[in-house]
Amino acid sequence: MKRQQIMVVGTGVLLLLALYFFGQTVPPQKKQEPSEGGAQGASISRPISTEDILQASQSKLTPTQLEYVTRLQHAVVRGDVKVQQLDASRSLAAFWRDSVQNGFLPFAYYTAEVAKLENSEKSLTFAARIFLESLRGQDNPAIKSWMATNAKELFEKALELNPQNDSTKVGLGASYVFGSTAGSPTEVMQGIQRILEVARRDTSNMYAQFMLGWGGIVSGQFDKAIERLTTVVRHQPANIEAILLLAEVHQQQGNKADAIRWYQVARKLVGNPDMIKEIDQSIQSLR
Repeated sequence: MKRQQIMVVGTGVLLLLALYFFGQTVPPQKKQEPSEGGAQGASISRPISTEDILQASQSKLTPTQLEYVTRLQHAVVRGDVKVQQLDASRSLAAFWRDSVQNGFLPFAYYTAEVAKLENSEKSLTFAARIFLESLRGQDNPAIKSWMATNAKELFEKALELNPQNDSTKVGLGASYVFGSTAGSPTEVMQGIQRILEVARRDTSNMYAQFMLGWGGIVSGQFDKAIERLTTVVRHQPANIEAILLLAEVHQQQGNKADAIRWYQVARKLVGNPDMIKEIDQSIQSLR
């Protein structure tokens, strides 16, 4: 099987996961044409910047919304600058989260800005996980690289505050795995080694096992991926992500019976009608 085939985990199963875990917060990604322009259609030949992201997002606002955003962006004046920056960033994050459809990217950016200003382990890891969880479902290389850079920076800042936090170490490693450019073996293995450091020291860390399973998919080590993900499901039988990944890997390898079995397990656990419909379609395609 070609490696590119298994990377369909970035389409089918991630659509299911997006429906279940994110609802409409993170819309399913579609393939972009270079001619689309803007942040969502940025050419993969150059990096995308935060300014690109914000400009492209703001170009879709109504005049009233744009006026509100611009006012907040220039709200910091003399006095307690940090407090003003925090208030403005919090308001901007809330605006993009609650008032704009497809406003996820600026929401994530301003949430990260809040975390950096607060500089607490909790806020930094929270913001980092926002990028990481969405990074796994992103298929635009330019945006993926931007999100990975943000995730890494936030996880690294959190580790400076608490170097012993294994979950943060795993998150940082996963940022390398899922943020790798075109599945770069060097970046993927760098991330996997970071996660392995935790898994070898603590075999009961299912977060590490799960990320190693998905990392095995990304690196083309499918048997190891199945082994890791099966371990996760054995310890966490309601872990939808691990179950769906097992179904997807088996499906891609042509193990139809195993794929159907895991899809059926997932179906019994979910309550999202859209996700159930997607699972039913996946099962039907295997029969």
